[in-house]
This record gives sequence, C-alpha cells and structure tokens, in this order.
Amino acid sequence: MERKINRRETECEEKHSNSEGSEQDKDYKTSLITLNVGGYLYITQKQTLTKYPDSFLEGIINGKIMCPFDADGHYFIDRDGLLFRHILNFLRNGELLLPEGFRENQLLAQEAEFFQLKALSDAVKSRWEKEQLASRETTFLEITDSHDRSQGLRIFCNAPDFIAKIKSRIVLVSKSRLDGFPEEFSVSSNIIQFKYFIKSENGTRLVLKEDNTFVCTLETLKFEAIMMALKCGFRLLTSLDCSKGSIVHSDALHFIK
Repeated sequence: MERKINRRETECEEKHSNSEGSEQDKDYKTSLITLNVGGYLYITQKQTLTKYPDSFLEGIINGKIMCPFDADGHYFIDRDGLLFRHILNFLRNGELLLPEGFRENQLLAQEAEFFQLKALSDAVKSRWEKEQLASRETTFLEITDSHDRSQGLRIFCNAPDFIAKIKSRIVLVSKSRLDGFPEEFSVSSNIIQFKYFIKSENGTRLVLKEDNTFVCTLETLKFEAIMMALKCGFRLLTSLDCSKGSIVHSDALHFIK
C-alpha cells in the first residue's frame, strides 16, 4: 500500500515539474519577437523592443499601435531593413555604435525619428555635428629629420582619424625595420622625427641607422600613405609642391574625401 502511495506521489511531482518546465519554455518563447523590417528578419527579446516607453516599437509590442503581419505571422515594418540593425543595436547597448566609415547619418536620423527614439536621434545628431566640424579642419602629419625639419614629408588631410591611422602604420613599418626602437625616432601628436634621416649620394632620402644599415626609403613611406588613403576612400588632390614634377619626388601630399 505504501509503495502505491509513494509511486503516485512521485508521478504527481514529475507531472508538476514537467508542467512548470513547459510553462517556463512557453514564457521564454513568447518573449522572443520576430520582426520583418523591409524584408529582413530580426529576432530579439520583447524587453529589448520595449526598452524606451512611448517609442514606435514599444507601442507595437504592447498593442498601442496597429501593425500589419507578413505571410508567416511576423510583424511587418515597411522601413530600411539594413539600417534597422543599428536601431536594434542601439536598443541592446544603450549607445550608438557604428562601423568605421559609416556615411548614412541622415538616413539613420530619419529612421530614429520614425521609430520615435529621441535618445538615438540626439546621438546621431551629435555624431553628425562632430563629423562636420572635423571635415572643416585640415590636419597634418610631418615626417622629418630631427636635425633639419625642412627636410622630409608632410601629409595633409581633413580627417584627423585618418592621420592617426596613417601615423600608426608608418610607426609600425619603421618599428619593424629598426632594432633600437624607440631610440631611432620619436613620435609626438603630429610629428615623427627620425634620428638618422639623411641624403644618399644620388639624392634619394634614406632612413639609415647609425652604422649606415639601410632601413627604408622616404618613397616607401609615401607609398604606404597613398595606398592607405586610397583604400579608405580618400582622393589625392595634388602634390602641394608641384615644382618637384611628380608625387614620388614631392615633399607634401594632400588627401581629401
């Protein structure tokens, strides 16, 4: 008799446990929302879409705003499906994080306005203003001989972030060829000064170590700068010193996007 009672109790406990597990699974599944935005499917959690009260997405999920469904029963929103990834990332992270070289600020601002996300609109506006300010500022990088600053190469560009990137690349190239780094050259905000940056007999400027070991030519550094600029979408306007006759022999390069 006791065995039968214990068995029934065990069966009841198992049924109760399975019932709770199925309820939890059901709750978890209902917390996942699939959106069809302009033909692109996005799956996220309900709490992500309802993070900002009174937003368009919060209104849809909580039934405040009517939204059509696609053939598969997903919410359909007739907006830019590619740009929506940035909307969703903003909801997830709470900050605007965009890929390098992003150039669709105006479109993203329109999407932020449509989805009624003021915090995102403000973030896009702030980013746009910073980019506009930076585009009006021409900055430069100077590569010179520590004994004679009139000799060397100057790189001008209206994008400070590119100057920082190209400086890092040139330092990396030089560091890979100089055993005594950083003694062989010093780096400041806009200047790279080589300790042994002298002319050879045929007029080509060379970077040499104290023992006259060949390191690299100035033309190599120019080539690095030009290739990086072209890959990043910049245009080489012209050599600022056209009297040299060619880019290779110029003392300055001017890039603009």
